[in-house]
Amino acid sequence: MQTKITAEKAIEKLLEGNRRFLKEKQLGNFSPEIRRRLFEEGQSPYAVIVACSDSRVVPEAIFDAGLGELFTVRVAGNVVGMPQLASIEYAVSHLGCPLVVVLGHTGCGAVAAALEGGAHGLISALTDEILRAIAPTDLPEVACRKNARFVAEAIGEALSKEGCSVRVVAAVYDIREGSVELL
Repeated sequence: MQTKITAEKAIEKLLEGNRRFLKEKQLGNFSPEIRRRLFEEGQSPYAVIVACSDSRVVPEAIFDAGLGELFTVRVAGNVVGMPQLASIEYAVSHLGCPLVVVLGHTGCGAVAAALEGGAHGLISALTDEILRAIAPTDLPEVACRKNARFVAEAIGEALSKEGCSVRVVAAVYDIREGSVELL
């Protein structure tokens, strides 16, 4: 099932949901009825959210979205490689998502590790990607924003090459306050 919503309306819905989240007035639907409907009719999410795997960053809660509303791709540091890009392309081209949001967040451990000079082992695959976006002298808040913008630009370029028409934006979630700022 294809989404029938504009990118602008999707942004509006996300920000409205974040306002409800901040007021602790969540309405997201996780009922048995919605699960049955989504099973029978399929999904039609209105936005793709590329977020960090950090357990404090839960897009469905942050944007007060229920089942079937968001197509979420999560990886530490909100970096993207081919599997993530393929997932995003699927959501855009097959499900009709008009919007991709790269959601960085304050207090990101992956960004902090990159600022500290990277990491060893498998984690270096994340920090090496983040280091492409930031300067080692950046403050953590600046690095977080730069990383989100860098990833959003990379996604936009990759999807454009594949002929996908979609709006891609960067945002930052403040884990202390709960608010989302579009960049």
